[in-house]
Formats: sequence, structure tokens, C-alpha cells
Amino acid sequence: MKHSLKSLVALAAFGFATLAASAQPAAKILVVDMAKLYDTHYKTLEQNAKIQSDDQKAQEEVDKMNKEGNALVEEYKSLNDQANNAVLSAEAKSKAQNEAQKKLEAIQNKQNEVRSFIQNTRNSLQQRLQTFRSLMLEEIGKIASDVAKRKGATLLFDKAGPSLIGVSNIIYSDPAYDITDDVMKEINKDRPAGAPTAAPAPAAAPAAAGSPTISLPGVGTKK
Repeated sequence: MKHSLKSLVALAAFGFATLAASAQPAAKILVVDMAKLYDTHYKTLEQNAKIQSDDQKAQEEVDKMNKEGNALVEEYKSLNDQANNAVLSAEAKSKAQNEAQKKLEAIQNKQNEVRSFIQNTRNSLQQRLQTFRSLMLEEIGKIASDVAKRKGATLLFDKAGPSLIGVSNIIYSDPAYDITDDVMKEINKDRPAGAPTAAPAPAAAPAAAGSPTISLPGVGTKK
């Protein structure tokens, strides 16, 4: 009798567990393209335009400094020619040589100034972009989560994210489960009237100008 009672209790417990498991709602998985939402976000378009504008201004400043440096190079060459002019007196040649040395130091300082400006500007622009991207992805992720919750999702995957081997984490997904367009509509509810709707390629790596073009044969950058 005791064994029968135990069996009944075990069967009842099993039945309740099965019933509880069957009562759990089925998982609803949705996907979203975070890269598309970021790249087409009106704030991203505005930021890219600002980055590119500042990058262009930096290039103009580098061009200006290069022009100043190359003017120093021409002055140096003129003084060097005077220092080697056999017609001039020893005093005049010595004076020209001293002046040429000062110009040479000014050229080296200008080379260093240009290189430092380029590096600092590049670092600044890239840091701005990284900080902006981090904040924007957090903002977009919250909106995407809210949309997914309203749709009753239990899981939301980013189909744009690459795996460790460089391919998408999601090989295939039914378009019916993609909420990217819904999230985009939610984002654009707050889009200002004058916000851009299209932009050039994303400013992934600002050039921040090219490189110094101040050159003089036999003259290197001062260490």
C-alpha cells in the first residue's frame, strides 16, 4: 500500500511538473540590424558631417603650416647659398651661416609642430567618434528593446554583429521577425525637421589631414 501511495505521489508530481512546463509561453525571438539603425540615424548623419567638416579644417591648417615651413626652407636655402658664396667676406658668410642654422632649427620645429598637430587632431576626432558611437548604440539598443518588448519578444538578436570568425551570428532569419524598420520608425518620431536624411560614407576613421610636406635635402625631424 505504501509503495502504491508513493507511486501515486510521484506520478502526481510528474504531472504537475509537466503541466507547469507546458504552461510556459513559447519563446519569441526577434532580430534587428543595429548597424543599419546606427548608420542611418539622423544624429549619426549630423555627427559624420561635423567630423568631416572638422577634418577638412584640420587639413587646411596643415596646408597653412606646410606653406609656412616651406617658406622657411626657401629662406634657409638663400642663406646657405650666401654662406657658400666665395664673393662675400668671411664675416658676411659667417653671419649667413648662423642665420641659416637658425632657419634650419625653425624648419625642424615646424616639422615637429605639423606632425604633432596631425596626430593630436586625428586622436581627438577618433575619440569623439568612438564616444558618440558608444552612446548612440546604447540609445538605439534601448529603443530596440522597448519595441521588442511591445511585440512580446523574449529574445532580441542583432543580425549585424559578426562572430569570432567574422561572419554574422545569424545566418538566416525570417523577415517577418525583423523589427529594424519598426525601430527606425520609433527613432524618427523625434527626428527634427531639418535633420539630414542622407550622408556620405560613415566617418569611420577621420584622416585628420595627410602628413607634413616640409622637406629639405639632408634635413630630418628634430628628435
